[in-house]
Amino acid sequence: MERVFISRVIRADADVVWTLLRDFNGMPDWHPAIIDSEIEHGREGDAVGCVRSFHLADGGHIRERLTALSDADRHMRYAILESPMPVSGYDATIDVIPITEEAASLVVWKAEFEVAAEDAAATIDTVADGVFRTGLDAVAKRLE
Repeated sequence: MERVFISRVIRADADVVWTLLRDFNGMPDWHPAIIDSEIEHGREGDAVGCVRSFHLADGGHIRERLTALSDADRHMRYAILESPMPVSGYDATIDVIPITEEAASLVVWKAEFEVAAEDAAATIDTVADGVFRTGLDAVAKRLE
C-alpha cells in the first residue's frame, strides 16, 4: 500500500477554505488540471455516496465517490472508482484545520492506494505533485 501526504498552510480563515473545498463538484473552479465535473444521477454535490465524473486537461476521465463529509470537522473522504492511473483501493481525505493564532488554515490532503511496483514512483509523483500540490497551490493563490 502506498501513502501520499501533502499539507499546506493557507493564509485564509478555515471556514473560507472549507467552503471552497467541500463542494465535491467544485474542483473545476479551483484545480487547474480539472476542466469539468458533473455529479451523476442529479444528486447534490455534498451528498455522501454521490459520484462525481470529471475530465482532466490532458483528456483523462475520473469517477470518484464521496464517502464522508463533515462540516463540523471540516473533513472529506472519497474513493476513486475509475481512473487512468493504475491504482486500486484509492482512498483519500482532505482536512482543513484552523490555525487560530494566524487566522490561517492547515490543509492536509492524503491518500492510500495499491499500485504495481513498476508504476509506484510515477503514480506517487502524479498524486503528490500533479493533484495534491498543484491543487493546494491553486487554492492558496485564489484565497490569499
